[in-house]
Amino acid sequence: MSTDLKEAPAKSKAPGKREQTKQNNREAILDAARIVFSDLGYGATSVRDIIRKTGLASGTFYNYFKSKEEVFEALMDEGMRRIRPRLRAERIRSRTFEDFIRNAFRTYFDYLATDRDTFQVMRRNPNTVRVRMDSPEIIAGFEEIREYIEEDIRNGTLPAVDAEYLMASVVGLAMEMGDRMLRRPEMDPEQASAFATALVLGGFRALPHAGNTDKP
Repeated sequence: MSTDLKEAPAKSKAPGKREQTKQNNREAILDAARIVFSDLGYGATSVRDIIRKTGLASGTFYNYFKSKEEVFEALMDEGMRRIRPRLRAERIRSRTFEDFIRNAFRTYFDYLATDRDTFQVMRRNPNTVRVRMDSPEIIAGFEEIREYIEEDIRNGTLPAVDAEYLMASVVGLAMEMGDRMLRRPEMDPEQASAFATALVLGGFRALPHAGNTDKP
């Protein structure tokens, strides 16, 4: 047999039965929690309510999550994982900071209006969503937006403003307006994004820039 033959590329190993079962159980818990949080609200939901919806043994829950708080955070992280690639794509195709802000707002509001699972959880639990924004995936998403702003400042396409404050302003506006949009009988992501974009860009022009000591 010839020894000149190239070694075949290694094939990705499919998850074993045990790993697949663990993955399925975790997804079942998340799916059940999504429904229960939407139906009962975060405050009224118990771990027992979630487990009852899955059909799994009660002890199974604690193999994956310590509490309902962890489940809720996992759902929020899941949502952030879905939207971050869309925001990156908008970042790539946007030529200016103004383009990115406009496209990012539209992407976020469209996501809330069309992702039914996220829509139901957020509409039923707006206050809980607001106070549980410190999970790793969500923090990473916020930091990514701050990095985009700092990159534009370094490139000279954006004045030297406070990147952290600007990021917090953009994120806070998107979340609060998204909450209000979800409460309306007729949701209009285009109207919401146009309003948010005009507000940010209009206010942005009045921001103090680093090194500018001129007083109005």
